[in-house]
Amino acid sequence: MTDWTSTHFLIIGAARQGTALARYLAQHGAKVVLNDSRTPAELETVVASLAEVPVGWALGGHPLSLLDGVDVVCPSGGVPLDMPLLVEARRRGLPLSNDSQIFLDLCPCPTVGITGSAGKTTTTTLVGRMANASLKVEGSRLEVTQPSPFNLQPSNIFIGGNLGNPLISNVDEMTADDLAILELSSFQLDLMTRSPQVGAVLNITPNHLDRHPSMADYTRAKANIIAFQTPEDVAVLGRDDAGAWGLKALVKGKLVTFGHDPVGELAPGWVADVHLRGDEIVLWDGHHAQPVMPRADILLRGEHNVMNVMAACAISFAAGLPVEAMRAGVQGFRGVAHRMEFVRSLRGADWYNDSIASAPERVMAGLRAFADPIVLLAGGRDKNLPWEEFARLVCARVDHLVLFGECAGMIAAQVQACKVQAHHTRPFTMVCCAGLQEAVQVAADVAEAGDVVLLSPGGTSFDEFRDFEVRGERFKKWVLALA
Repeated sequence: MTDWTSTHFLIIGAARQGTALARYLAQHGAKVVLNDSRTPAELETVVASLAEVPVGWALGGHPLSLLDGVDVVCPSGGVPLDMPLLVEARRRGLPLSNDSQIFLDLCPCPTVGITGSAGKTTTTTLVGRMANASLKVEGSRLEVTQPSPFNLQPSNIFIGGNLGNPLISNVDEMTADDLAILELSSFQLDLMTRSPQVGAVLNITPNHLDRHPSMADYTRAKANIIAFQTPEDVAVLGRDDAGAWGLKALVKGKLVTFGHDPVGELAPGWVADVHLRGDEIVLWDGHHAQPVMPRADILLRGEHNVMNVMAACAISFAAGLPVEAMRAGVQGFRGVAHRMEFVRSLRGADWYNDSIASAPERVMAGLRAFADPIVLLAGGRDKNLPWEEFARLVCARVDHLVLFGECAGMIAAQVQACKVQAHHTRPFTMVCCAGLQEAVQVAADVAEAGDVVLLSPGGTSFDEFRDFEVRGERFKKWVLALA
């Protein structure tokens, strides 16, 4: 569907995705109502930003009467699909869509979509850097036996989706010669019935189980990034993660993979694999291993970030970008804000902001990135995720555990149970705080020269902050204010 003249849309959620979609549809002849549970006073700035387009507003709740006369319902990513308004919409047989689905329906150029439980923003940023570097380098394509199905030489690069700008805002300026790169969350993918030409799944580990009914449902949502591909498309899967690798039976086109260790013969349809050989990242086509870059070029901390770089190289290869652009995209890159972000050194201790870590798996990856003694700040709001492995790693690796927020008591109980059951004698301290600001001060009091002080919460920010970015910014502010 590409002509919405007089089509009635109900968009639920007036954040980035909802407002971008409302603006686009209203400018293209649709009749749009934007609904949000927040009040007009709370959304005064948002309402003012859309004053020049004909958008109707329904604020302060979600009455079922909003569905009367509606043709399409578009929930934004953060809107739970079991809310009564959406349950009723499905009962009435109303189609559900979202900004990413509509963007893919309209996009005139090749698209790359990237998802995963962890690492998708860093990987998307790296692919974007590699793609932009390809506009400047005159390098050759990778010389492998089975070349990429694509051989793109894009005129312009557009990067967005769950990361930054919803690309529906840019679709009118795109041409067939461009390249669009999207980070896609499980919330966006949940409703989608179209996949990008290059679809990448980095990993699938427990996350967002407060939103998805089960791991199976969460995995199904992630799988939509490749489930609707054609035989001409390319899937990129992480080999070392059981969740991502378990989707290989869904691959309809070519397959490109990445993982830590080398692989042998490639099966039919398996085009290439990116892995480590010694200290070199290489691309293997089943016959030849072409060096891509030395591991020493990676400035990011942790093995998980080495995997993110290999994923970005595999995705860039799938899109037909030159190896010189891959190298250029990695060189000088020190990471994205709130992802293992160095904040400062204070009295010999280094402070890091990993506020994005809203699942125990992500905290564990952060802990493994350091060999130094660790003061860990963890907490927030739980997402119904398992914490047992986190507790075992804390008992083995952390010197001071500073807990804060709603789930502080629950985490403390898990860690204490692990300590008792495993008969841990390794000494460490554990303190529960009411909020993050108090936790920062407690961490400052116990940190010693040579320590790493790491904010890696494991829970969401919603008990205290609007989102992980606000949490990270407040953390940095309070850390920088320490005397």
